[in-house]
Amino acid sequence: MGIGIIFGGCERDSGYAEGERRFAITALDWSQCAEVERIPGKVSGAWVFRGTRVPVSAIFENLKCSPMDEILENFPVSREQVQAVLDFAARSAEATRDPSRAA
Repeated sequence: MGIGIIFGGCERDSGYAEGERRFAITALDWSQCAEVERIPGKVSGAWVFRGTRVPVSAIFENLKCSPMDEILENFPVSREQVQAVLDFAARSAEATRDPSRAA
């Protein structure tokens, strides 16, 4: 049984066991994603979409319960930016599970 996650009143099963999920999250090397940046003092040093103050984590949290169009209405990011980040995360997660598939 994976960890249950609640965001905005929406509960989802992550599909990961507790330790495995923690490893998968920390294994992402966001410095390799061109669509994001981390600047000390900007949004407390969180990874944000390049040129914005929108934390990458905010998009993932909102994707749990909100359709993409609603997210794009509420955050100053483009569909292309979000898709690039999702693609990067998917490739990174796959490489973590199967190192022979590293990007």
